[in-house]
Amino acid sequence: MNFSDLSERQQRIIHFIVEFTRRNHYPPSIREIGDHVHISSTSVVKYNLSKLESYGFISRAPDKSRGLSVNFPALLASGYPLQQNGESFQEAALGEETSTARRAPELEYYTADESPVERASSRRFRVPILGKIAAGSPIAVNPREAYDPEDWIELAEGLLNVPADNLFALRVQGDSMIDASVLDGDIVILRHQETAEDGDMVAAWIEGDEETTLKFLQREGPNVRLIPANPNPEYQPIVRPADKVRINGKVVSVIRVLK
Repeated sequence: MNFSDLSERQQRIIHFIVEFTRRNHYPPSIREIGDHVHISSTSVVKYNLSKLESYGFISRAPDKSRGLSVNFPALLASGYPLQQNGESFQEAALGEETSTARRAPELEYYTADESPVERASSRRFRVPILGKIAAGSPIAVNPREAYDPEDWIELAEGLLNVPADNLFALRVQGDSMIDASVLDGDIVILRHQETAEDGDMVAAWIEGDEETTLKFLQREGPNVRLIPANPNPEYQPIVRPADKVRINGKVVSVIRVLK
């Protein structure tokens, strides 16, 4: 497979992975790749990564955060136009090598398990980000996302007094929980559990509607009220029979990335 035979999208993905890895010394996440090449669906990003892996240009470790590695020799052999300071990266790496057996450049890269941040502190653990959750009108959720994390977030051990294997994370979409200090774009960390107390903030799956939402839980006789935390009258409690609401987890922490 020649590099020029790849689709334009796959070429852009490879370019981004190589440049990101060279700058940061660890590979990009699925989300970062999608943002850079303007692909909103993580499934589409994963499909293209699978194709690149089948061509031998990258390797993936699905059980690792940022588990991508680049096969630079294969890229060079395919005609990949690596550039550095106006000259081909191949020329820069080989320099005035007198040997007739030219070798590919040896670039150091790390998976997240080897990154400088990870190595600086071994007392960290990873939590899978399984997708988005609505803090507004309920949104449909792809059931496959529970088994196919789009990314991972690293937390310091001791930050949460909860076993790591009981935790998962979701990205918040919407502003119905702003009075509970949960904003659009935040990441909520949840403990997986199927029951919760009144007043708990939960991720609730609404059977029949096949939608999930982030709300406060309140039981009222045979019904469950999923209550927003926004004074805007546009946001009203969602009332459903108790047997139609399934608790997927309780929020134990909120993480905000300042832009």
